[in-house]
Amino acid sequence: MEQNSAAPAFATLGHPGRLAVFRLLMRFAPQGVRPTEIAEALHLKQNTLSHHLADLAAAGLVRVERRGRSLHYAANLDMAEALIGYLALDVGRARPDLLAPLLPAPKDPAMRDRDFNVLFICSGNSARSIFAEALLRDLGRDRFRAFSAGTRPNSALNPFALQILARNGHDTGTLRSKHVSEFQEPGSEAMDFVFTVCDTAAAEDCPPWPGQPITGHWGLPDPVKATGTDAEKALVFAQTYAALRRRIMAFVELPFASLSRLSLQSRVDAIGADAADPLVKG
Repeated sequence: MEQNSAAPAFATLGHPGRLAVFRLLMRFAPQGVRPTEIAEALHLKQNTLSHHLADLAAAGLVRVERRGRSLHYAANLDMAEALIGYLALDVGRARPDLLAPLLPAPKDPAMRDRDFNVLFICSGNSARSIFAEALLRDLGRDRFRAFSAGTRPNSALNPFALQILARNGHDTGTLRSKHVSEFQEPGSEAMDFVFTVCDTAAAEDCPPWPGQPITGHWGLPDPVKATGTDAEKALVFAQTYAALRRRIMAFVELPFASLSRLSLQSRVDAIGADAADPLVKG
C-alpha cells in the first residue's frame, strides 16, 4: 500500500464515530450489517450514521451490497489487511519486537489435533447459545469442551428451548444461564473458538479474548421473540435448533489438524454465511 492510499484511510478512521462503526463491522466480518442494526448497537442517529458510512465507503474501508430492499454494509477485509500490513511492514519496518506479539507460535496450538474449548455467546444465554452448547457437547466426539454465555445479566433458560433439547435426547441437567464475565476473569478457561450466535452479541464491544481464539459470527433470529400459539412458538425454536445443528455438524467435520489458522477462519466464516440456511438473514 502506498502512503497516498493509507493516509486518507487513517484520516477517516481518526474520527471516533467512524472508527466505532468500522470496529463493529469488523466484529461481523465477513458478513454485512443493516444500517438500522448499526445505529441501534452504537446509539447513533440515522443521518449521522449515513455520513459515517459514506466516508468509510469513500475511503474504501467498507463495501455496500443491496439485498432486496435492504442495504448491507461490510468491512472491506482486503483494505483492512493492507492497512495492517502498511503499519507493520512499512511504518514499523518489520521490526521483530513489534511483530512478535502478533505472530502465532511456530506450532500453533489451535491447529493441532487436540481437544478444543469453544464458547457460544448470545444476548440472554437462554436459547440459541444453550442449543449450541448442548449440540457441540453431544456431537463433538469428545474432542470439544462446549461453553455458552450471554451478554445480558440475570437471564434464565427458556422453557421451549429446554423442551426441544430434551425431545432430541440432550441432557439438560447441567445447563444454566451464565453471564459472559464468567469467562473473562483471571484464570478462566482459555478459548480456542468464540462464536456469537445472535446479532446483539456480535455488536457488543467486548475486550479481545486472551490467546487470540478464532472467532465467528453465526447469527440467527431470536426464537424467544416468536409470537403465536405455543405450537407455533415451539416450531420456531425447533427451526433454530435445526439450523444450529447443521452448523455444528459442519464445524466438527472440519479437518482441524490439516488447516492453517487462515484456512480455518475462512471455513468458520463460510459456515456462518451459508446461504442455503433458511434462517440466515438476507
